[in-house]
Amino acid sequence: MNLISRLLNNGINVTALVGESGTGKSFRAKLLAQKSGIEAIIDDGLLIRDDKILAGRTAKHEKTYMGAVRIALFDDKAHRDDVAKALKANKIKKLLIIGTSEKMVQKITTRLQIPLPSKIIKIEDIANREEIEKAIRSRQIEGKHVIPVPAIEVKKTYSQIFHDSIRDIAKKSAFNFLKKKKDKSVLEKSIVTPEFSKKGRIEISEAALSQMVMHCIEEFSPEVRVKKLGIRTDNRGYRLVITVDVPFGRQLTGEIHKLQQYIIENIEKYTGILIEEVSIIIDKISVQKPTK
Repeated sequence: MNLISRLLNNGINVTALVGESGTGKSFRAKLLAQKSGIEAIIDDGLLIRDDKILAGRTAKHEKTYMGAVRIALFDDKAHRDDVAKALKANKIKKLLIIGTSEKMVQKITTRLQIPLPSKIIKIEDIANREEIEKAIRSRQIEGKHVIPVPAIEVKKTYSQIFHDSIRDIAKKSAFNFLKKKKDKSVLEKSIVTPEFSKKGRIEISEAALSQMVMHCIEEFSPEVRVKKLGIRTDNRGYRLVITVDVPFGRQLTGEIHKLQQYIIENIEKYTGILIEEVSIIIDKISVQKPTK
């Protein structure tokens, strides 16, 4: 049993807040947590509780987009262990995890070895279209990101990315789906401008990703022949469409599923990017002749 397994109490109840990048999830996270009685938040590599950063590293401090993705997904073991210890030491029972997709949240829970979300809230459930579009414009045009902790917390460690602070009065919230008593507390958040936003979004090239996929297929089975490879991308991750000739015969379904998992696991392991989907289209099946 590894360190995280020994430290964590599986009694943690996890809620997920998901939505595409730049739609205002971090901005609304503190109020959502407060209204739902959630003690702590995991957002872009940080564990946050009561206006304090308990553990972790912020992905927004990274100089490249790919580096930020790795931090947000807890790709580094030391980073994972740091947050695991803090979850245990602070006896966190209710946790909100913010992610761009359900798959991202599932990957975080798997790496931290905590339960999958018992509830998934989409950004569209707590923000209207106008609010989401405003958040997207702020992200795309100004490169502004939000960390759901007060300015003093961000300045202590990440002064170079600090931009401004914002205060939000809870009673003015549009969280109509939460029917609880009015709360007039003031929630302060910090606006930051990450290095990767200043330099532009850095992504893996299609050529490099194609080479990795081809290598994975060759490793899995040299007899699989790739006829066509398509790559699509959005804010949630990458989608691969692969047309192949295969030799699997009667074990076709099981082998194709194994190949999909092999590609996903290896690409995500070595790059940190999210592979949302691998679709394999079989053009031709070659049934192997039994050996004498």
